[in-house]
Amino acid sequence: LGGAYLCFEGFEKLAHRFLHDPEQDQAHHAELVAALADPKVDMLALEKEKIKGAVRTDFILSAEIIVIALGTVAAHPLATRVGVVAAIAAIMTVGVYGLVAGIVKLDDLGLYLHRRGGALSQLLGRVLLVGAPYLMKALSVAGTAAMFLVGGGIVVHGFAWLRHGVEALVERVTVSLNTTWAWVGVLLEPLLAGLAGVVVGALVLMLLMAVKKGVQAVR
Repeated sequence: LGGAYLCFEGFEKLAHRFLHDPEQDQAHHAELVAALADPKVDMLALEKEKIKGAVRTDFILSAEIIVIALGTVAAHPLATRVGVVAAIAAIMTVGVYGLVAGIVKLDDLGLYLHRRGGALSQLLGRVLLVGAPYLMKALSVAGTAAMFLVGGGIVVHGFAWLRHGVEALVERVTVSLNTTWAWVGVLLEPLLAGLAGVVVGALVLMLLMAVKKGVQAVR
């Protein structure tokens, strides 16, 4: 279920341009620009609404990582399992989410440096302010791809017949390749997992859309 949810999140982002009217997106963008210029708008509340989905996705991904890690040490003593969970919690909190928090605040750092004074400080601040949006877009693309790879991989490993089918296909392709193209076999398994993630995400999205239409019809 967690893997399917990640696939759904990724496919929803992928299908956004096909499911939403460009004029509505432009109108929403205009509303955000107007909100930034309006001192009466609480930008903190607006930001909290925007990150709710990200927090939910991170929570599910974190829970899956914990479950996978516990599965690898299921036969070990309780103290070992507790230590593994504690270590993963510390690494993810300080390392992963600390890095994410730093990336999110890059524009604030750039604005601070730009206002601080000094030619070098202003130059660095300007570089951060200009580069932060492009970095965010690149991370958005990479994050969407990661949702398919991770979610699809979880789904593939959750069904024995699907996992064995992927492994058999990878082995067959690897054997048929010569030494020069052997690296293709290494990339094939995650690519197939990502493809499975796209398919699962599409199916979940179509199911939810059908349920939503059914509920609206009943109302």
